[in-house]
Amino acid sequence: MSGERITIDAAGKLEVPNHPILPFIEGDGTGPDIWRASKRVLDQAVKKAYRGERGIEWLEVLAGEKAFNRTGNWLPDETVQAFRDYRVGIKGPLTTPVGGGIRSLNVALRQTLDLYVCLRPVRYFAGVPSPVKHPELVDMVIFRENTEDIYAGIEFESESEAAKKIVSFVEASFPKEFKKIRFPQTSGIGLKPVSREGTERLVRAAIDYALKNGRKSVTFVHKGNIMKFTEGAFRGWGYACATRDFRREVVTERESWILDNKDRNPATTLEENAKAIDPGYDLMTPEKQRAVVAEVEGVLRAIGASHGQGQWKKKLLVRDTIADITLQQVLTRAKEFDVIATLNLNGDYLSDALAAQVGGIGIAPGGNINYLTGHAIFEATHGTAPKYANLDKVNPGSVILSGEMMLRHLGWNEAAALILKGMDGAIGAKTVTYDFARQMRSEGVSGVTELKCSEFGDAVIRHF
Repeated sequence: MSGERITIDAAGKLEVPNHPILPFIEGDGTGPDIWRASKRVLDQAVKKAYRGERGIEWLEVLAGEKAFNRTGNWLPDETVQAFRDYRVGIKGPLTTPVGGGIRSLNVALRQTLDLYVCLRPVRYFAGVPSPVKHPELVDMVIFRENTEDIYAGIEFESESEAAKKIVSFVEASFPKEFKKIRFPQTSGIGLKPVSREGTERLVRAAIDYALKNGRKSVTFVHKGNIMKFTEGAFRGWGYACATRDFRREVVTERESWILDNKDRNPATTLEENAKAIDPGYDLMTPEKQRAVVAEVEGVLRAIGASHGQGQWKKKLLVRDTIADITLQQVLTRAKEFDVIATLNLNGDYLSDALAAQVGGIGIAPGGNINYLTGHAIFEATHGTAPKYANLDKVNPGSVILSGEMMLRHLGWNEAAALILKGMDGAIGAKTVTYDFARQMRSEGVSGVTELKCSEFGDAVIRHF
């Protein structure tokens, strides 16, 4: 091939040649249709943005049904090695093999290459049918931890020998906790690992992204009120990382309350400030009251000079919310959320729920990234939809927008901007694939032109 490999310098910055070799997996089911349209959009955006001085050398690698049919292997070692060697690539949707072996090809790639961030930006394109009144308020970026929590895949089947061993161990070693298992003899058992290292590298990536892209807040979403030593630890480690590694650039929500109270009334006492940030202060034990007062004093002493006098308002706000209330508030208070950092299962729920608010997973992009090594695989976030295979029918938006994310990861922002402009233009002109056309017409929208998958790619290009 005439292209060159992407490398990374000593500072951890990608060094991207003008003609990088990028591996791609076209995908199963509707994957080939989607890929053809998406590849054309990506190539034309790069060509237009850089007047032919840059271009992508595409390298096809195999995974899924195509790989199995040709090699007898769902995920050949050569495919994993190609993504490792060339560092950045893209893929369409893949079939998950039925039966034993690989639980998910997508999960296998993420785990093997340690792609610890699942990046899911969610934004609205004007004209896309939505079930909510104000989808335009949704503009969020989800950093979903990609290697721990349920994605670690540590499970033991009900009544298996492994499950019996785990149950017996818990019964013998942790009798108090054993009582919480209602039906121990028939319970399937799962382990939920959440580490400090895994949390910190995710949080650093989220905060770094927010600072570089002018975002206003990072929210840790967790269920720490129930799972105190996994999700609760995620919250605690997240705050510790934020205030240690980004002290000059961030302020926590609780710190902002303390600083604001002091700004509004410089004469306020430590105790008055403590009562203001904790409405239940008067009901606390003396020991807890002293702890809150000490917290106030510590914040004012540590960052009063650097963050006080309103300076905190210009800092990146770091806060947290409980997962279940977050799923409500992204509907009722969408403007309050910007960058979200969360564990795997919470991120799975949130990213799909938010995608529904802005038109569905048909146009939801995704990326799996290791920010330390620069390795990244961008991908469609939907399934293979085999009944529509080879019909040139489905919406290619998810892969197109995943390609837009990939171009930004390479630093090719001008080409990425053209793709967003093209998507805005094509959808705004009501030239859309069948899924959006059906929804638009059901909502009484007139003048809708239904396009094939390939034709939608052409429409995006026309609106660059």
